[in-house]
Amino acid sequence: MEIKVGLVEDDKQIRESIVVLINGSEGFSCSHSFENAEEAIAKIPTLNLDVVLMDIHLPEKNGIECIKALMPITSGVRFVMCTSFEDTDSVFNALKAGAMGYITKTTQPSKILDAIVEVYHGGSPMSSHIARKVVNFFHREFKINSELQKLSEREKEILNLLSEGLRYKEIADKLFLSTETVRTHIRNIYEKLQVNSRTEALNKTATR
Repeated sequence: MEIKVGLVEDDKQIRESIVVLINGSEGFSCSHSFENAEEAIAKIPTLNLDVVLMDIHLPEKNGIECIKALMPITSGVRFVMCTSFEDTDSVFNALKAGAMGYITKTTQPSKILDAIVEVYHGGSPMSSHIARKVVNFFHREFKINSELQKLSEREKEILNLLSEGLRYKEIADKLFLSTETVRTHIRNIYEKLQVNSRTEALNKTATR
């Protein structure tokens, strides 16, 4: 049985080379490729595709928006990002939109085919450095959560107000505390987080 693959890629040369790769490999077929999200959204739901390789940078709607639009109107289609974007925001926004894998255009042709097979069988293929970004993010998030556990509920509340840019007196007025009490809480926050300033505290506890 062939794995039926669709492709959404606006670069003609890249699009054609990937189609040739897929159609020239046993066990795969790619009869449908699209150069923009709008065409993909209109046609993919009417096709019986197993896997769709999706670029992010497209002419109008981007690939992440395309997946968001397709997810509610397709069934059984597995989306894999195949893109030149490697920043953390792109990776996580794509995964949140519904992508089951994330590979880069520099991936070796054989690895692209491996990714298609992997996602077809329920896996989540990722280029090694993309996987490292995901792991590092969760390690950092765990560390942030651990740091925040050191703070009391009042200290967390004050830290949140600091993140909104409020001054000590504004925080004091908002929480019905004296300015000196707020200063004491902030000193305790700095000590627990092992930082010396508002900026360091906020940077240390920022999620991304």
